[in-house]
Amino acid sequence: MKTTLKKTVAALTASIAMTSAAQAADVTLRFAHFWPAVSPIHKEVFQGWADAVEADSNGRIEVEIYPGATLSKPPAQYDAVINRIADMTATVQGYTANRFPLTQVVELPGVVKTAEQGSCVIQSLYEEGLIADEYKDTRPLFLFTHGQGHLHLKGKEVREPADLAGLRIRRPTLVVGSMLEGLEAQPVGMPAPNSYESMQRGVINGVSLPWEGVNSFRINELADSHTEIGLYSLSFMVTMNKSVYNSMPDDLKQVIDKHSGLELAKQSGKIFDQVDELGRAEAVELGHTMITIEGGAENPAWKPVLDATTENYLQELEDKGMPARNVYKRALELSEQCL
Repeated sequence: MKTTLKKTVAALTASIAMTSAAQAADVTLRFAHFWPAVSPIHKEVFQGWADAVEADSNGRIEVEIYPGATLSKPPAQYDAVINRIADMTATVQGYTANRFPLTQVVELPGVVKTAEQGSCVIQSLYEEGLIADEYKDTRPLFLFTHGQGHLHLKGKEVREPADLAGLRIRRPTLVVGSMLEGLEAQPVGMPAPNSYESMQRGVINGVSLPWEGVNSFRINELADSHTEIGLYSLSFMVTMNKSVYNSMPDDLKQVIDKHSGLELAKQSGKIFDQVDELGRAEAVELGHTMITIEGGAENPAWKPVLDATTENYLQELEDKGMPARNVYKRALELSEQCL
């Protein structure tokens, strides 16, 4: 009887092992990003993408997500994909300075009105080949933007450009930093995840972020004044290592391709817009000071400085032989078409 029992256990063990082996993924993708694991962006955009890919591949693709910059620091995430520290990432083009200068045209004032519309703009620029050469080192799946970026401060109110003079404001990229410098602020470069601690310690007086970032990085716990002006909008990408993609079987490449492109970009933007609403509603509920600049970046008090920043950026790229004005012109055309 003992022998029979041992044979039964052995058979069951072998069966379980075979089942586990059969269910093991053919491909495991390590997906690094810097949003907190509790943020809606992690849960709905990136985990949502991972779940859809795993389901459509019948479990043959497994996606391991590393949120909160646990696998690689934000400025290094693009290189982490090139060097196979991560297989894919969601990150900010402008965190790697001077690498995506034509892409960053979408950061300029007036291009992006909402995240969904901005995501349509940037993905279309890529698909039309106007910025595609900047992504030769990896395989982009979709590009997107957040909504308009505003100013969020602690103990200060900004109602006109002069109110920014001397204030230390977190800036995400050099492009945004140029705008803030033109407004006589003191831009401090840092990734979004560092904003909370820097503001808490008084290293900065405030941040430039969309309402989504205010929600994702808990800025409403510190800020008490918000100036809505639409200074800029940041560009993002979800991209993967080229050799990892190329090594996949054709049917699994098709799964990745299915979850790439314009519709994914717009879906991501739509979620960013929804989280924008959450961040703003939270500030209102907390009784914060809400300052909305009439006309936004087109307001006569702000427009000259912001127009000068745009012109300087485009001319700087043109002087380097880049077709910045063509890309900017097309971005403005798409801005209207994507509404």
